[in-house]
Amino acid sequence: MIVNVREFGAKGNGIDKVTEAFKKAIEECEKQGGGTIFVPAGIYHIGAIHLKSNMTLYIESGAVLKFSQDEEDYPLVYTRWEGEEMQVYSPLIYAENAENVAVVGFGTIDGQGEKWWRLHRNKELKYPRPRSICFYKCNNVTIEGIKIINSPSWTVNPIECQNVTVHNVKIQNPYDSPNTDGINPESCKGVRISNCYIDVGDDCVTLKSGTEDCKQKIPCENITITNCIMAHGHGGVVIGSEMSGGVRNVVISNCIFEGTDRGIRIKTRRGRGGVVEDIRVSNIVMKNVMCPFAFYMYYHCGKGGKEKRVWDKSPYPVDDTTPIVRRIYISDVVVREARAAAGFLYGLTEMPIEDVVFSNVTVEMAQNPDPELPAMMSYLDPMAKRGFVINTVKNIKFLNVTVMNQEGAAFELNNCENVEFYRCRTKDTADYAKILSPNNTINVIAE
Repeated sequence: MIVNVREFGAKGNGIDKVTEAFKKAIEECEKQGGGTIFVPAGIYHIGAIHLKSNMTLYIESGAVLKFSQDEEDYPLVYTRWEGEEMQVYSPLIYAENAENVAVVGFGTIDGQGEKWWRLHRNKELKYPRPRSICFYKCNNVTIEGIKIINSPSWTVNPIECQNVTVHNVKIQNPYDSPNTDGINPESCKGVRISNCYIDVGDDCVTLKSGTEDCKQKIPCENITITNCIMAHGHGGVVIGSEMSGGVRNVVISNCIFEGTDRGIRIKTRRGRGGVVEDIRVSNIVMKNVMCPFAFYMYYHCGKGGKEKRVWDKSPYPVDDTTPIVRRIYISDVVVREARAAAGFLYGLTEMPIEDVVFSNVTVEMAQNPDPELPAMMSYLDPMAKRGFVINTVKNIKFLNVTVMNQEGAAFELNNCENVEFYRCRTKDTADYAKILSPNNTINVIAE
């Protein structure tokens, strides 16, 4: 069944608000057991849309959903936000406990986020801002073909969903818009992100699984991210910091990162718990990034981030609140114009990052970069043109890794164990006596 929103009074003149017309179209579609809600070309001034099972919202080429900036157009919903369950302003497009739901077409979703960003900066909002598209506890979700701009906060955020496809989607939010992440699967299982262009004001793609304050610890697992272009933002593909349910079985391949602060980023801290494991990264090109690889376990942003247990380098007892990061394999990556460091890895004193491999990786540092912080952690000095800075990591291999134009050693090791180098070099030498700087590190093999 195809339901045309024009038949229910939706004027595409960009002036008259058409929220009620869309609601009537959705109700009619639901009565018929499902179908397609068709949005023809035009500009539609609209508030929040709540889809039901077996519905496809088809936004035709030339159609623009221009979302209202009035808070009353976004009723409160109880869902998860930044790792906790709470009341929030409804997402622009939302579904809960539904199956077989889709947002497709070649039209545009304009979140008109400017007002929301201003209210957020001024701390004038009673509840967290709307996200552009959020599906909560849904099965069989598809988002394809559309363009999304000016999101009030996170752009695409499936939560506790299964079988999610995000394909050929273009996301553009201003580089300075706060927390306008691109695609954030959270506690989802079976997610395929492909052929997307993402240019945003925060992380481009982030995998999350809730914080220690979540009622249930549900992992984010079985994720593929491929053939995407990431621009600007704080990170290309990021895991955490909300990862109390764990993140595992992730494949990232055939992507380009340009101008993202970090490339591949894993961030967590004491108290979060959860396990990040079995992450595979291959065939990536990065340019003009601050730090291409940043994996650290002292992330200090958010609630409780400045507490002593977060920044303290003394060993703490290992229990269920201790995060674990392990089994990360990175291969066939080329990086140009990296600024702060070729890589930055920093494990917990009581729980080192474990089992990491860099294979066939080349990192060329920028010529005259200003010092920057490769990680958001306390008591870290800004740096520029450093090589791989590795602290508290166990079982790490560098196989055919080249670092160029760095200042100082290409590989700085601190408090590490079982480190292997094979055919690694800088631009001018393969002499390990000149490119390695081990400190309090045991079992180093260099060939």
